[in-house]
Order: sequence, then structure tokens, then C-alpha cells
Amino acid sequence: MTAPSSSGVVERRRVRVDRGFSRPRGGSRKFNTAPRPQGRFRRRNQKTPWLYLAPALVVLGGLLVYPVYQLGLISFFEYTQAQVSGGEPTTFQGFGNYSELFSDPQFWQVLLATVVFAAACVVSTLAVGCALAVLLTRVRAVPRLALMLAALGAWATPAITGSTVWLFLFDPDFGPVNRLLGLGDHSWTYGRFSAFFLVLLEVVWCSFPFVMVTVYAGIRSVPAEVLEAAALDGASQWRIWRSVLAPMLRPILVVVTIQSVIWDFKVFTQIYVMTGGGGIAGQNLVLNVYAYQKAFASSQYSLGSAIGVVMLLILLAVTLVYLRLLRRQGEEL
Repeated sequence: MTAPSSSGVVERRRVRVDRGFSRPRGGSRKFNTAPRPQGRFRRRNQKTPWLYLAPALVVLGGLLVYPVYQLGLISFFEYTQAQVSGGEPTTFQGFGNYSELFSDPQFWQVLLATVVFAAACVVSTLAVGCALAVLLTRVRAVPRLALMLAALGAWATPAITGSTVWLFLFDPDFGPVNRLLGLGDHSWTYGRFSAFFLVLLEVVWCSFPFVMVTVYAGIRSVPAEVLEAAALDGASQWRIWRSVLAPMLRPILVVVTIQSVIWDFKVFTQIYVMTGGGGIAGQNLVLNVYAYQKAFASSQYSLGSAIGVVMLLILLAVTLVYLRLLRRQGEEL
């Protein structure tokens, strides 16, 4: 065997040097600025957020996936008080519960009322929350602190407690609202629309603090130079909100809108407490109260489960359609 020649070593060193440097004609060396492949590094960065979210996803999966699975399973069986007590066997119904539900005219009336009521609550909550968030940026420290404490007090109040307080405020005999407005013994919960309006006020009262605090935090993150430039250009407060703040806060508004849709679509406590279980002859029923009546008042658990599945599918469809429309507009979510 012959020892490797020195020329081979020189050639290998030359190859190593030429990979890292490019030699121009003038003889001076400079770094090669061509981008190197980083596929493995990118894949690793893409997996990192999921690793941080994995514990929360596991907990949420255990708390949500199994109940949803049981809800959907019961909706395909005949499951009434007889099956619960063991007096009769559970029989598979397929889509029979859904056929019975969709053929009930009351279901469609309740669904329409729920959609309209939830839409009114969402719009009102966003309007009040965003307006107060802008107001917080315009007042001094002491009024701002007082408003924040009052809003957080409303947010922390349990729904049943807040509903009872609002019933007292609008009570036809002892409530201060009728006395201030000179309405005598007017009953706000007797009429269908006045009862819905009273519940809407309570829902907005306990929901706007979340919108207000979230939007206020987003406004504070907007550079002050942007707002000052808009004010110097003569833009009004409404124009600044519409043309400057709202586009910059759109990701935050997406979150609070979806949260408000979910919360207001499945309102139960306020309706049940303030209208006495759905109002006179069920005139103030919403889907959540309607499902409760079917499942527990009538012991038709499978039919109540079917209503719950329909509500879940509606909320998923609304959320996905809303996010897709935003992505078509070029928003990064």
C-alpha cells in the first residue's frame, strides 16, 4: 500500500474552502450568501407550539370529547325514563329522534327565536364593550379604575344572582325602574318582546366586561403615533375607530365575536330564571331551555341530546364560516 499523496490532501482542503467561500477573479475571498436548506429546522419550529399546547389539549379532550361522544350516542337511541330505570331495553332509533325533532313546528320557532336573540345579544355586547374600551383610553386614572372595577364586578357576578337582581330592578310592584319611568305596575316579563329585551339587558351587562377589557388591551398595544397621525389629519373618533383601530384589532375582534356567539347562543340561566322557565306558554324559549324541557321535564333524554347535537353543529358551522370569510379577506388568524 502506498501512502496518500499530499496532492490529495490539498484537493480535499480546496474543496472544503470552495464550499464556504467564493473566489472572484480579483483573488479576494468573500462569504457565499446563498441560502442553505433549513427544512428540518422549520419543521422543528412548527412542532414546538404544539408541544406547549399538548397538556392543555389532552385535558380539554378528556373534558369535551367524551361528553360530546356520549351526547351523540344517546341521540341515536330511544332513551327515556323507562330505559334509565331499567324497565325497558334501549333500542337503536337511527335518525328517528332527529326526524321527530325536525317535524316539530315548535322546534323551528324556538330555533328562529334563538338565532335572532343571540344575534341581538352579540351585536349589543360588542357595541357596548368596544365603546367603553375606547372610553377607557380617554379618561383619567381614577375614573378608569372605577369603571374597570365596576365592569369586573358585573363579570364576576354569577348568572343566577345577576338575573335575580335584574328581576328586582324591573319588578312591577317594588322595582325602582318602573317608578323612575312612571310605568306603574307594568310587567316586563309578561310580553314576549319585553321579556326578551329584559333578558338581553342582563346578558349584555354580564358579558360586556370581557369585550371591554380585551379590546382595551388591544388598543393600548397600538402605537400612539398612528392615532396621533390620524387625529392630526382631522379624523373623527368614529373614523379613527373604523379606519385605524378596527382593522388593527381584527384578530382580537374575531376572538371576542366567536366567544360571544357561543355564549349567547347557548344562554340558559338568564332565560330560565327571568322568564320562569321559558315565559307564558313557552313564548320565550331558546334552544337550551327547550332541550332542558324535553330531556328533564318530559324525560325524553334522547330528544334532548338530539337538540344538543344540533346546537353543536350550528355553532361549529357559524364559527368555521366566519373564519373562512376572514381568511378570504387576507386575515392571518
